[in-house]
Amino acid sequence: MGKGTTPVDLQFSIDRGSPVPLYFQLSRQLAEAIEDGRLPPGSLLGNEIELAARLGLSRPTVRQAIQALVDKGLLVRRRGVGTQVVQSRMGRPLEVNSLYDDLEAAGERPATRVLRIETVPAPEEVAGALGLSGGAAVHLLERLRLSQDQPLAYLRNYLPQGLFAPERQDLESGGLYHRLRKAGITLHSARQSIGARAATGEEGALLAEPEGAPLLTMRRTAYDDTGRAVEYGSHLYRATRYAFELHLLVRS
Repeated sequence: MGKGTTPVDLQFSIDRGSPVPLYFQLSRQLAEAIEDGRLPPGSLLGNEIELAARLGLSRPTVRQAIQALVDKGLLVRRRGVGTQVVQSRMGRPLEVNSLYDDLEAAGERPATRVLRIETVPAPEEVAGALGLSGGAAVHLLERLRLSQDQPLAYLRNYLPQGLFAPERQDLESGGLYHRLRKAGITLHSARQSIGARAATGEEGALLAEPEGAPLLTMRRTAYDDTGRAVEYGSHLYRATRYAFELHLLVRS
């Protein structure tokens, strides 16, 4: 495939009998084509209707696959041009830190109370984020993060099996992302959404806040350097003690 042409020379293998979602199969193969140079920077993908027809997939499936790569920074949608492989890639992985790392760097004396380590069937939202079949077994980690001996965040993380076996002492002595890196996983990027809601009675008791107190919410899917989803997190933060700071780039 060359710049500005439709992907007529790329072949994708979609296994409809696989438990792996169809959109994830396509997304992964597109990412591999970008990584190995078969889709060089500047290449245009055919429109979603043409690609869906060629692969025998639904348009929503193709759209979801493309959106996953837009979220990872591999593709960009340009008005009047279409979906295009990004012109330039970062030469090194993005730094994706855990809350523990950030607190430690700020001298906030972080501590962790591990509430739960279990293997559970993946809920639908988690399975979709991690590219797994519904109900696939995942590791569930629930922790309470403290700063200056005061509760700051309630953390719930899901990991695909096979990355590493979570141990209580590892999670109490450092951040999860440090443990992933120690297991040989190179964290490359993350997709994150931030919101807010009122605390339930149980959440308020954990975070030393009254029921109904405002909490910040964060959902994050972290990816390694091959584009594989390696972690999904759903976190709650005390709005009275924590704020998110974002650095934004202005694009012309």
